[in-house]
Amino acid sequence: MDPVLFDFGFIQVRWYSVILLASFIIGMFFVFREGKRLGIDKDFLFNLMFWTIVFSLIGARLYYVLFNFSEYSNNLIEIVKVWHGGLAIHGGIIAGVITVIVYTKKYNVDIFKVLDILAPALLIGQAIGRWGNFFNSEAHGAATSLQTLQNFHIPQFIINGMNINGVYYHPTFLYESLWCLLGFIVLLIFRRMKYTKNGQIAALYLVWYGIGRFIIEATRTDSLMFGGFKVAQLVSVIFVIAGVIIFFIKQKKGHFEDLYNEELTDEIHF
Repeated sequence: MDPVLFDFGFIQVRWYSVILLASFIIGMFFVFREGKRLGIDKDFLFNLMFWTIVFSLIGARLYYVLFNFSEYSNNLIEIVKVWHGGLAIHGGIIAGVITVIVYTKKYNVDIFKVLDILAPALLIGQAIGRWGNFFNSEAHGAATSLQTLQNFHIPQFIINGMNINGVYYHPTFLYESLWCLLGFIVLLIFRRMKYTKNGQIAALYLVWYGIGRFIIEATRTDSLMFGGFKVAQLVSVIFVIAGVIIFFIKQKKGHFEDLYNEELTDEIHF
């Protein structure tokens, strides 16, 4: 695949950047819509989203560079060229959660309710963002055959894109994109349930994405490694464990206690 969408000579517009931007815009749409439903100040959400996106991008890049530093040690300027690819979603999630915790504490807003609002938006953003990997010919799985891909009923244009230097590869970007899309739908349904507690949607995100990423990562050939283990799988295990613990701690509360679908009544002062 050609990673360049437009080439104006003096500047190139890459698919990766455009798709990443689209994922942010669509994710923000769902955040603002849900925030309005729950009575959360739109200025608060806008500022929160701005800083969360900024620090998530930084975190995702630094996380990737940290585990691939040998590729950048002799050319440090390449670290800032994120349009060439090389963002690790786990690094972005960790940096984003830290940003949300700091920001919500500053304005005394329920951290878990905000994380719950962000979780479905993050999943749909991930589902869209994975297509940037397709145009960069990265984040694919092991080599396979044309017949195998056709047997999976994968669209022909994706099969063509997975033919890299004459070798066909599993489109793990597609598998993860579809898993995230399905998870987005699951979270939308779950958050409308009457007795969903604050924190349970974010917890379900951790479990859902953790399980999917652990399985898909096993087939990838470009994984970040630490001590012979795939970092994404280690982090995914932590996500699942943390998600299960948070979910059941919240579930122990009374039926009408700490409900997600209650409007935020505390006034936010800027």
